[in-house]
Amino acid sequence: MDAFGHVNNVEYLRYLEQARVDWMFETAREAGVDQFSLGTVVARHEIEYKRPLVYRAAPVRVEIWVTKIAAASFVCAYEVRDEDALYAVAQTTLVPFDLAEQRPRRIAPEENFYLRQYLLDPAPAVKAARAV
Repeated sequence: MDAFGHVNNVEYLRYLEQARVDWMFETAREAGVDQFSLGTVVARHEIEYKRPLVYRAAPVRVEIWVTKIAAASFVCAYEVRDEDALYAVAQTTLVPFDLAEQRPRRIAPEENFYLRQYLLDPAPAVKAARAV
């Protein structure tokens, strides 16, 4: 909570991270894709806050989808919402990373196939959703 009783902006990054990690590691692993666990780093975050989110017992939902796939990076978009309101929209640029070599790597074919299943326009009709 911030001084005004709203969820702090840093918490939004945690919400995005929770949804992204679940989607990239758990959901991908269930789909037979383990390459993300070899290394993926955040290159950029952008968040646009739409309305204040006050603390409450009910979770909010983070919907995540892919808006761009390049040879060595991809962009995820998000909406933080509940049934009644949209609290924030965001995007993260991610770069596959070779942890042993400490340098970026290209997106593996299996990763590309998985990402393409979630590739949608910036205003999608279908997204992966995670409660946080």
